[in-house]
Amino acid sequence: MVSKALFSLLAVLFCAQAVFGLTIISKAEWGGAPATSKTSLANGLAYAVIHHTAGAYCSTKSACIQQMKNIQSYHQKTLGWADIGYNFLIGGDGNVYEGRGWNVMGAHATNWNSKSIGISFMGNYNNDRPTAAQISVAKSLLATAVSRGQIKSGYILYGHRQVGSTECPGTNLWNEIRTWPNWKA
Repeated sequence: MVSKALFSLLAVLFCAQAVFGLTIISKAEWGGAPATSKTSLANGLAYAVIHHTAGAYCSTKSACIQQMKNIQSYHQKTLGWADIGYNFLIGGDGNVYEGRGWNVMGAHATNWNSKSIGISFMGNYNNDRPTAAQISVAKSLLATAVSRGQIKSGYILYGHRQVGSTECPGTNLWNEIRTWPNWKA
């Protein structure tokens, strides 16, 4: 019975991406460098924090892959972090790109990394506007995080500016996420 229950749970987790129409471009697929270290991130987190990279916007898979490499290089080589700071990033091409991924603590929001997942939109959303595809995939990613148990179903969604002294995630993205059901003032 236990193995049958475990099999059913694994089937649900693996199918979650298909259920929510989500494509995650793995770190291996975009050519990311390995992390120099990893710290586990618990399941059942109460928070998700939305960011923007404040860098270049990308609208094609090849351009977004280049941005992922640029961001990872900056985070690892310039800032000295173990890996790219975010768990996942969303490109203007409508894809989700794996940063640190599931169950790995990020480096995206001081004092919040151990209790949240970090999702960043590639671009500067003081200037750029999130597309319908980006909004849809971000919501699917959050739904997948809930279905996997990474975040609680009643999680609280914050913009980075709510947990740190920053303009992040940019005014245009900030105005968008404030309309989402789990956002809290």
